[in-house]
Amino acid sequence: MPLLSAKTRQGVSRAIVAMALLADVVSATTAFAHPGHAVEPLAPTRRDHRPAKASERRWLAGDHHVHSWFSVSVKPAADPSQPPILVKAGDAVNPITTNARMAAKYGLSWMVATDHGGPNHSKLNRDEAYPELLRARRETPGVLQFWGMELDTPAAEHSSLILPRTADERDALFGIESRYNRREPWPADPARDEEGFMLDALRHMKALPRPPVVIANHPSRSATGVGRYGLVSPSELRNWNDTAPDVAVGMEGAPGHQASSLNADGSLKPKGDRGGYSRAPTMGGFDQMTAKLGGFWDAMLGEGRRWWVTSTSDSHRHYTDGGEDFWPGEYSKTYVKAAHTYDDVLDGLRNGRIFVTLGDLVSEVDVTATVAGAKADIGGRLVVPKGSDVTVVIRVRDPAGKNFGGFSPSVSRIDLIQGDITGPAVDRTVDANPSTRVVRAFTPTSWARDGEVLSMVYVLKDVRGPTYIRVRGTNGAEGEPLPDLLGEDPWSDLWFYANPIFIAVK
Repeated sequence: MPLLSAKTRQGVSRAIVAMALLADVVSATTAFAHPGHAVEPLAPTRRDHRPAKASERRWLAGDHHVHSWFSVSVKPAADPSQPPILVKAGDAVNPITTNARMAAKYGLSWMVATDHGGPNHSKLNRDEAYPELLRARRETPGVLQFWGMELDTPAAEHSSLILPRTADERDALFGIESRYNRREPWPADPARDEEGFMLDALRHMKALPRPPVVIANHPSRSATGVGRYGLVSPSELRNWNDTAPDVAVGMEGAPGHQASSLNADGSLKPKGDRGGYSRAPTMGGFDQMTAKLGGFWDAMLGEGRRWWVTSTSDSHRHYTDGGEDFWPGEYSKTYVKAAHTYDDVLDGLRNGRIFVTLGDLVSEVDVTATVAGAKADIGGRLVVPKGSDVTVVIRVRDPAGKNFGGFSPSVSRIDLIQGDITGPAVDRTVDANPSTRVVRAFTPTSWARDGEVLSMVYVLKDVRGPTYIRVRGTNGAEGEPLPDLLGEDPWSDLWFYANPIFIAVK
């Protein structure tokens, strides 16, 4: 869309706002000032197990990767013939109850307990961690607290495993961890570290009456360069998604440990690397598999895969206590469009009603694609007649006030990204979609502002083949997110990403 004169732009701005309001992209009843600040999450208002209505859904911030003192270290037993001893608080230090209170303080409506350990950790989770989760649910009822774990993933590194809230959730997790966690047996079993074993685990999860969700954590942390992957490869993630497409649904777009460049007093640590990505750095705080335009994420979307990105704290120990982490919600948030119930939040994660942000750069992102009365939102699919013009409306809340770093970041640019869908890749190692491009970069001169809400519109002309769109934004000036430097201030370089809308042609 060409730039318009100021007068014309003013008229277009009014039209955009009117269109967005008519479309009810963000209703007045859900337009709070800033979910990350001074918000007391409410307890669930209705029981689960009935489908949520669209009118009940709003953006709920959460974190699916949070460790407690049940993430243990391991020390050898005095008798070498006996299993090693699990040392509580050896890896992460905070009780689940503390994590829940801090999640509420920093504006989260949901979180997942995701501990890991060593041999026989499944029993520790079942017998000690789960009762503490129940106590945390009672003490902090405003935060939906899922039962789960960080799976020591066969032939990979780690994954968030998120269980539905059910009467048998404790037994369901024990069954998965005891049977499939890579580090569970003693002595170690090499067969547990094979990709086929992970596929068996996914088949087991898929067959459960209430299947969980699995999200690959920090997928490129072991990479040695851009496109030089380590323990997690493109073909591996394709195999997961093929085996259990409603279970293995995505990856951490932005990893945790984002406070690794901060000293306890908040000053910068010159050799700190964002996310612990010491060999192949993050880009704007995001993993290369997400951040690289036309890279792996776009390759997956170009196959038409429902493959979503999230953002987490990976909280173990707060940076003011000598760790490398922020509290859940303090810096990184995964927003899910959902009613405030366990079932609907998990449904939102499974179906991509998600956007993610760092540093509370934004607190709402709504994207709609419409044609001839039909509409699709983030995570959705729109079917259009061949040759249609598709109208894309983007509304973003750029919250006033300071974030938890004491800064007041503002959105400087929002990119509308489009890529072609060409079907399954012949080469399952491919990590590129050359068709991906920024079709429009919006700036303050090309969006309408109404208080905190930024509105913009773009028309995809003459859509003749299957495609997808997605949105990202930043507070900086980088055209593309650059590799993060050692000692970089995490509060200075902020991005948000929304999951895609798929457009099919009939």
